Amino acid sequence: MKAMDRKLDETSCLNLLRQRDEAAFTQLVEGYHSSLVRLARIFVRDTNIAEEIAQETWLAVLDGLAHFEGRSSLKTWLFTILTNKAKTRGQRETRTVSYTDLEESLQNQPTVDPDRFKHPSAEVEPNHWAAGAAPASWAGIPEDKLLSQETMKLIRDAIGALPENQRIVITLRDMDELSSQEICNILGISETNQRVLLHRARARVREAVEGYLQTEF
Repeated sequence: MKAMDRKLDETSCLNLLRQRDEAAFTQLVEGYHSSLVRLARIFVRDTNIAEEIAQETWLAVLDGLAHFEGRSSLKTWLFTILTNKAKTRGQRETRTVSYTDLEESLQNQPTVDPDRFKHPSAEVEPNHWAAGAAPASWAGIPEDKLLSQETMKLIRDAIGALPENQRIVITLRDMDELSSQEICNILGISETNQRVLLHRARARVREAVEGYLQTEF
Protein backbone atom coordinates (compact mmCIF):
# COMPACT_ATOMS: atom_id res chain seq x y z
CA MET A 1 0.00 0.00 0.00
CA LYS A 2 2.14 2.84 -1.26
CA ALA A 3 0.05 5.66 0.19
CA MET A 4 0.47 4.32 3.72
CA ASP A 5 4.14 3.50 3.21
CA ARG A 6 4.87 7.19 2.63
CA LYS A 7 2.96 8.35 5.69
CA LEU A 8 3.47 5.71 8.36
CA ASP A 9 5.78 2.77 8.79
CA GLU A 10 4.08 -0.45 9.80
CA THR A 11 5.13 -0.32 13.45
CA SER A 12 3.79 3.21 13.86
CA CYS A 13 0.60 2.30 12.06
CA LEU A 14 0.03 -0.73 14.28
CA ASN A 15 0.62 1.29 17.43
CA LEU A 16 -1.93 3.86 16.32
CA LEU A 17 -4.43 1.20 15.30
CA ARG A 18 -4.17 -0.43 18.70
CA GLN A 19 -4.90 2.94 20.23
CA ARG A 20 -8.02 3.05 18.07
CA ASP A 21 -6.67 5.99 16.10
CA GLU A 22 -9.38 6.81 13.58
CA ALA A 23 -7.08 8.51 11.08
CA ALA A 24 -4.73 5.52 10.95
CA PHE A 25 -7.63 3.12 10.41
CA THR A 26 -9.11 5.35 7.71
CA GLN A 27 -5.75 5.43 5.95
CA LEU A 28 -5.53 1.65 6.15
CA VAL A 29 -9.02 1.22 4.67
CA GLU A 30 -8.35 3.71 1.89
CA GLY A 31 -5.14 1.90 0.99
CA TYR A 32 -6.45 -1.66 0.96
CA HIS A 33 -10.23 -1.79 0.64
CA SER A 34 -10.42 -1.92 -3.15
CA SER A 35 -7.78 -4.68 -3.23
CA LEU A 36 -9.72 -6.69 -0.66
CA VAL A 37 -12.95 -6.37 -2.62
CA ARG A 38 -11.17 -7.33 -5.85
CA LEU A 39 -9.76 -10.46 -4.23
CA ALA A 40 -13.07 -11.39 -2.60
CA ARG A 41 -14.79 -10.99 -5.95
CA ILE A 42 -12.77 -13.93 -7.27
CA PHE A 43 -14.35 -16.23 -4.70
CA VAL A 44 -17.95 -15.04 -4.96
CA ARG A 45 -20.28 -14.16 -7.82
CA ASP A 46 -21.73 -10.92 -6.52
CA THR A 47 -19.90 -7.63 -5.98
CA ASN A 48 -22.19 -6.75 -3.09
CA ILE A 49 -21.19 -9.96 -1.32
CA ALA A 50 -17.53 -9.14 -1.98
CA GLU A 51 -18.11 -5.77 -0.31
CA GLU A 52 -19.71 -7.52 2.66
CA ILE A 53 -16.70 -9.81 2.99
CA ALA A 54 -14.36 -6.83 2.93
CA GLN A 55 -16.43 -5.11 5.63
CA GLU A 56 -16.35 -8.28 7.72
CA THR A 57 -12.59 -8.32 7.29
CA TRP A 58 -12.25 -4.81 8.67
CA LEU A 59 -14.36 -5.72 11.68
CA ALA A 60 -12.18 -8.77 12.24
CA VAL A 61 -9.09 -6.57 12.02
CA LEU A 62 -10.42 -4.25 14.73
CA ASP A 63 -11.34 -7.22 16.92
CA GLY A 64 -8.02 -8.97 16.38
CA LEU A 65 -5.52 -6.13 16.70
CA ALA A 66 -4.85 -6.87 20.35
CA HIS A 67 -3.87 -10.43 19.46
CA PHE A 68 -1.87 -9.67 16.32
CA GLU A 69 1.72 -10.62 17.15
CA GLY A 70 3.35 -9.31 13.99
CA ARG A 71 4.66 -12.69 12.84
CA SER A 72 3.58 -11.66 9.33
CA SER A 73 3.27 -8.22 7.81
CA LEU A 74 0.10 -6.23 8.40
CA LYS A 75 -0.68 -6.54 4.70
CA THR A 76 -0.33 -10.33 4.77
CA TRP A 77 -2.54 -10.52 7.84
CA LEU A 78 -5.27 -8.46 6.15
CA PHE A 79 -5.27 -10.57 3.01
CA THR A 80 -5.22 -13.80 5.02
CA ILE A 81 -8.32 -12.76 6.97
CA LEU A 82 -10.08 -11.74 3.76
CA THR A 83 -9.10 -14.94 1.95
CA ASN A 84 -10.35 -17.17 4.75
CA LYS A 85 -13.68 -15.36 4.90
CA ALA A 86 -14.03 -15.32 1.11
CA LYS A 87 -13.24 -19.04 0.87
CA THR A 88 -15.94 -19.81 3.43
CA ARG A 89 -18.48 -17.75 1.51
CA GLY A 90 -17.28 -19.16 -1.80
CA GLN A 91 -17.72 -22.72 -0.58
CA ARG A 92 -21.39 -21.99 -0.02
CA GLU A 93 -21.55 -21.13 -3.72
CA THR A 94 -19.47 -24.24 -4.55
CA ARG A 95 -16.88 -22.08 -6.29
CA THR A 96 -13.78 -22.79 -4.25
CA VAL A 97 -11.24 -25.21 -5.72
CA SER A 98 -8.65 -26.90 -3.52
CA TYR A 99 -5.05 -25.91 -4.27
CA THR A 100 -3.92 -29.30 -3.03
CA ASP A 101 -6.07 -31.02 -5.64
CA LEU A 102 -4.29 -29.11 -8.38
CA GLU A 103 -0.74 -29.81 -7.21
CA GLU A 104 -0.17 -32.87 -9.41
CA SER A 105 -2.40 -31.90 -12.33
CA LEU A 106 -0.55 -28.63 -12.81
CA GLN A 107 2.65 -30.47 -13.60
CA ASN A 108 1.03 -32.22 -16.57
CA GLN A 109 -0.67 -29.25 -18.18
CA PRO A 110 1.19 -27.38 -20.94
CA THR A 111 1.75 -23.70 -20.23
CA VAL A 112 2.03 -22.83 -23.92
CA ASP A 113 0.16 -24.46 -26.80
CA PRO A 114 2.33 -27.45 -27.83
CA ASP A 115 1.60 -26.69 -31.48
CA ARG A 116 3.88 -23.64 -31.18
CA PHE A 117 6.90 -25.94 -30.83
CA LYS A 118 8.67 -28.23 -33.25
CA HIS A 119 8.06 -31.93 -32.83
CA PRO A 120 10.60 -33.76 -30.64
CA SER A 121 11.58 -35.85 -33.69
CA ALA A 122 12.34 -32.80 -35.85
CA GLU A 123 15.76 -32.96 -37.54
CA VAL A 124 16.59 -29.33 -36.76
CA GLU A 125 16.15 -27.87 -33.26
CA PRO A 126 13.57 -30.35 -31.95
CA ASN A 127 11.25 -28.91 -29.29
CA HIS A 128 12.25 -25.35 -30.24
CA TRP A 129 9.78 -22.70 -31.40
CA ALA A 130 8.14 -23.52 -34.70
CA ALA A 131 8.47 -21.06 -37.57
CA GLY A 132 6.57 -17.88 -36.77
CA ALA A 133 5.47 -19.15 -33.36
CA ALA A 134 8.11 -17.58 -31.11
CA PRO A 135 6.87 -14.79 -28.79
CA ALA A 136 6.95 -11.48 -30.61
CA SER A 137 9.04 -8.60 -29.32
CA TRP A 138 7.05 -5.58 -28.15
CA ALA A 139 10.04 -3.26 -28.40
CA GLY A 140 8.69 -1.40 -31.41
CA ILE A 141 5.17 -0.89 -30.08
CA PRO A 142 4.43 2.65 -28.89
CA GLU A 143 4.13 2.97 -25.12
CA ASP A 144 0.78 4.73 -25.37
CA LYS A 145 -0.57 1.67 -27.20
CA LEU A 146 0.71 -0.71 -24.53
CA LEU A 147 -0.87 1.43 -21.81
CA SER A 148 -4.07 2.30 -23.67
CA GLN A 149 -7.47 1.71 -22.10
CA GLU A 150 -8.19 -0.92 -24.73
CA THR A 151 -5.03 -2.87 -23.87
CA MET A 152 -5.68 -2.54 -20.13
CA LYS A 153 -9.22 -3.84 -20.63
CA LEU A 154 -7.86 -6.77 -22.62
CA ILE A 155 -5.50 -7.60 -19.75
CA ARG A 156 -8.30 -7.39 -17.18
CA ASP A 157 -10.51 -9.60 -19.35
CA ALA A 158 -7.69 -12.11 -19.82
CA ILE A 159 -7.13 -12.26 -16.06
CA GLY A 160 -10.86 -12.61 -15.52
CA ALA A 161 -10.96 -15.62 -17.86
CA LEU A 162 -8.22 -17.50 -16.01
CA PRO A 163 -8.95 -20.54 -13.84
CA GLU A 164 -9.79 -19.39 -10.34
CA ASN A 165 -6.51 -20.37 -8.67
CA GLN A 166 -4.39 -18.74 -11.36
CA ARG A 167 -6.54 -15.62 -11.19
CA ILE A 168 -6.05 -15.33 -7.43
CA VAL A 169 -2.28 -15.73 -7.60
CA ILE A 170 -1.72 -13.27 -10.46
CA THR A 171 -4.03 -10.76 -8.78
CA LEU A 172 -2.10 -10.93 -5.52
CA ARG A 173 1.31 -10.89 -7.21
CA ASP A 174 0.97 -8.46 -10.10
CA MET A 175 -1.94 -6.24 -9.05
CA ASP A 176 -1.58 -6.13 -5.28
CA GLU A 177 2.22 -6.52 -5.39
CA LEU A 178 2.52 -9.16 -2.68
CA SER A 179 5.69 -11.20 -2.50
CA SER A 180 5.77 -14.88 -3.40
CA GLN A 181 6.24 -15.78 0.25
CA GLU A 182 3.29 -13.62 1.31
CA ILE A 183 1.07 -15.34 -1.26
CA CYS A 184 2.16 -18.77 -0.05
CA ASN A 185 1.36 -17.77 3.53
CA ILE A 186 -2.02 -16.29 2.64
CA LEU A 187 -3.19 -19.19 0.49
CA GLY A 188 -1.42 -21.98 2.33
CA ILE A 189 0.28 -23.31 -0.79
CA SER A 190 3.83 -24.40 -1.59
CA GLU A 191 6.35 -22.15 -3.31
CA THR A 192 6.38 -24.56 -6.25
CA ASN A 193 2.60 -24.40 -6.63
CA GLN A 194 2.61 -20.62 -6.39
CA ARG A 195 5.32 -20.34 -9.01
CA VAL A 196 3.56 -22.71 -11.42
CA LEU A 197 0.20 -20.96 -11.01
CA LEU A 198 1.77 -17.54 -11.57
CA HIS A 199 3.76 -18.70 -14.57
CA ARG A 200 0.71 -20.23 -16.23
CA ALA A 201 -1.41 -17.16 -15.50
CA ARG A 202 1.18 -14.78 -16.93
CA ALA A 203 1.66 -16.98 -20.00
CA ARG A 204 -2.08 -16.95 -20.76
CA VAL A 205 -2.37 -13.21 -20.28
CA ARG A 206 0.68 -12.58 -22.43
CA GLU A 207 -0.71 -14.82 -25.16
CA ALA A 208 -3.96 -12.85 -25.20
CA VAL A 209 -2.15 -9.51 -25.38
CA GLU A 210 0.33 -10.84 -27.91
CA GLY A 211 -2.47 -11.89 -30.24
CA TYR A 212 -4.09 -8.49 -30.00
CA LEU A 213 -0.89 -6.50 -30.55
CA GLN A 214 0.19 -8.65 -33.47
CA THR A 215 -3.04 -7.82 -35.28
CA GLU A 216 -2.39 -4.12 -34.71
CA PHE A 217 1.25 -3.94 -35.81
